[in-house]
Amino acid sequence: MIDELDNVIQPYAWGSHTAISGLRGEATPAASPQAELWMGAHPLAPSRLASSGESLSSLIAAAPEASLGTDVVARYGAKLPFLLKVLAAETPLSLQAHPSPEQAVEGFNADEAAGIPLDSPLRNYKDRSHKPELLCALTEFWALCGFRELPDTLALLAELELPQLAPLRAQLVHGSPRIALKSAFSSLMLGPAEERRELSLRVAEACQQRKATSRFGAELGWASKLSELYPGDAGVVSALLLNLVRLAPGQAVYLPAGNLHAYLGGMGVEVMASSDNVLRGGLTPKHVNVTELLRVLDFRPLSVQLLEPTLLGSEYRYRAPAREFELSYFDVTGSELRVPVEGAEIWLVTSGSVGLAAQARHVTLTSGRSAFVQARSRELRVAGNGRVFRAKVAHSD
Repeated sequence: MIDELDNVIQPYAWGSHTAISGLRGEATPAASPQAELWMGAHPLAPSRLASSGESLSSLIAAAPEASLGTDVVARYGAKLPFLLKVLAAETPLSLQAHPSPEQAVEGFNADEAAGIPLDSPLRNYKDRSHKPELLCALTEFWALCGFRELPDTLALLAELELPQLAPLRAQLVHGSPRIALKSAFSSLMLGPAEERRELSLRVAEACQQRKATSRFGAELGWASKLSELYPGDAGVVSALLLNLVRLAPGQAVYLPAGNLHAYLGGMGVEVMASSDNVLRGGLTPKHVNVTELLRVLDFRPLSVQLLEPTLLGSEYRYRAPAREFELSYFDVTGSELRVPVEGAEIWLVTSGSVGLAAQARHVTLTSGRSAFVQARSRELRVAGNGRVFRAKVAHSD
C-alpha cells in the first residue's frame, strides 16, 4: 500500500523563504521562513495521509506489522524509527550535539524526575532516543562538524595574532588532544560572561581583518558572519575549533552522537533517528545547558569523511553506521524500475515527476512531495523522469 503524505513545514527563524517553496513549485518568497519539511510519524509533527487526513502515526498504530514489517516491529516496537526532512538554512543553526542512547535515557529520566514539562524551554531531553543523522546536500551546503585536528587549529589561532587567545592556545597543547580540547572548550563555555563576550568580539574583529589573506579564509569568514548574528557569543570562538566542511550537491555527511556541529547554509535531505533531543552550545537565543552539553560531547579530533553514494544496480546508496535508517536515491529516466520493499519506507521526489505503484495503488509525486510505502507492499514499481530519495530502516545485520 502507498499513500501520498501531507507534511508539516517548521517555520524556524533560520529557515529560507525560497528554498522549500521553490523545490515544491510554490510561490516564492514564502510569507514566513520555511526551515524543515518533516516526513514521518514523530509526535511533534506527524505526517498525514493526503487521501484521508489520517495521521501516519495512527495508521502505524492500527496495523504495525503490515505498515512497518515484522522485523522492524521486533526491533523498535510499533513506531517508525526514522524521520526524513528537507532542511533549508538561510542563516546558521545553533552549535549543538546529540546524545548517545544511554545518555538520552539518563537525561530524559533526570528531566522527568526534576518535573520539567516537555514543552518547557529549559527542558534538555524530549524523548529517550539518540539522534544520529545524515544530511545529503541538494545545493552547496556548509557546516561545522567535529573538532579539528589540533595542529591546524593552533595554526589558525596563531594567524589571528591576538594576545587574548594565549590562554586558549596554551590549553590546546597541554595533555592528549581529547583532554586539551575538553579543557579549552570548557573554559570558553564556563568563563566569566564579560570575559567571554570581550574575547568573542576581539576574535571577530581579527577574523574580519585577516580573512582575505589567511589560508583559513573560509573559516574566518564564517566566524565573522556568526559574530554579526550573535555579537559577543562565545560560540564564535568555539566555531574556530571545528572542521568547516563544504558539501557539493550529492555529497553527504554523517553525524554520530557527541559530535559538536552546526549547519551554516544550504538545502539538503536529512534523515535521522526519530528524536528531538538537542543539546545546544551557543549561537542561539535558546536554552544552553553547559553542564549537560559537556557530558555528551565527544572531544576526540575528527577527520571528516564526506560520503559519496555507492551505485548498486540502479540505486545510489549512502553507507552510514546507523541502525534506524538508510538513505539512497534513484535517477528515474522513463523505463520502469522494480524495487523490493524492505519494511516501512518514505519516498521523496526532489526533481521531476515520479510514479510509484504497488498492487492496485498508484501515486504520482512531483518535486517536494513524498509518499509512505507500507511493508506489505512487497514490491514497488517506479517510473517517470526525476530524482527520488528513499529512506528506510537499515538491515538488522
